[in-house]
Amino acid sequence: MPNRTKPEPQQDHSQHHFDILVAPGFVLLELAALVEVLRLANRVCAHPPFTFTYRSRTGGPVESSSNATVQTEPVPAQPNANYLFVIGNSDPDQPQLSLGRIVSDYTFRGAQVFLLAEAASRYIDEKGADHLATHWENASFLRERGAGFEAKLSIATEQGSVVTCAGMEATTDVALAVIGRHISGAAKMTVADIMLHENIRDFSSMQPFSGLRTTATGDEKLDQCIKLMQANIEEPLPINQIVDLLQVSNRSLERKFRATFGTTPNGFYREMRLAKANNLLLNTTMSVREIGLVCGFPNGFSSVYKRFFGMTPFVLRRKKRRAEYR
Repeated sequence: MPNRTKPEPQQDHSQHHFDILVAPGFVLLELAALVEVLRLANRVCAHPPFTFTYRSRTGGPVESSSNATVQTEPVPAQPNANYLFVIGNSDPDQPQLSLGRIVSDYTFRGAQVFLLAEAASRYIDEKGADHLATHWENASFLRERGAGFEAKLSIATEQGSVVTCAGMEATTDVALAVIGRHISGAAKMTVADIMLHENIRDFSSMQPFSGLRTTATGDEKLDQCIKLMQANIEEPLPINQIVDLLQVSNRSLERKFRATFGTTPNGFYREMRLAKANNLLLNTTMSVREIGLVCGFPNGFSSVYKRFFGMTPFVLRRKKRRAEYR
């Protein structure tokens, strides 16, 4: 019987567009958290998967609560985006946060809408629903106004096409979850590592005042395994050695990776090393051979890279140089 190997996973080269709607006095932290996740994901992937447009109700410059100004385009009559993120401000009564028609226009055309903090609380107040999330300060505000329901205190709640979110620093977790639908688990974790974002929380995680998750993935053994992989990029550890160190079985570890990342431990480890290699290719002057060595590919790096990303490292660098000189 010939020795057959599984083909490398094919990467999704399509782009996914985000419209980012800001209201006067928007929270700059929330905007930056979303945009930086998208920017870094584009940086670590060979084919940038995300585009975005800043929007407001009427277009033009919009000033944040910290006096930074963003130039925006008006919301289109017929939106053509995969996602709409609405960045809140410090005033749930801000008229521009009343977005019922805009939300409907986007969801009607297949987009998923994410409402952050005050934008979420305004939507909750108008809908009169108690199964949606907002920042705990806004939940208190709703109670003080005599709302006959309680907003949820998880960092986000997904109800089909509309996701309500706590906002603030939890925006990073929400953005990472969304990009994780379109890029590999290893690439997503590379983005989180660059941001120094240690623990990626899922939507059901409670806001910090209510209790913290103590692990990055929700599974201590999985966390330990990923840390071992991250610490041994240049000289990858055999999976058999990793399971011995963790005192788990091969089958148990594979189940954990399948359940969380949809891939095998070996597949995840390889993608993690390739994500680092891609970052070095795009952002350093190291030679292709040097990058292969420091990422645990002493032989055949270009072939492995091409099977995964659809182009050789040399082609990627040529594309980058052309873009720089346009």
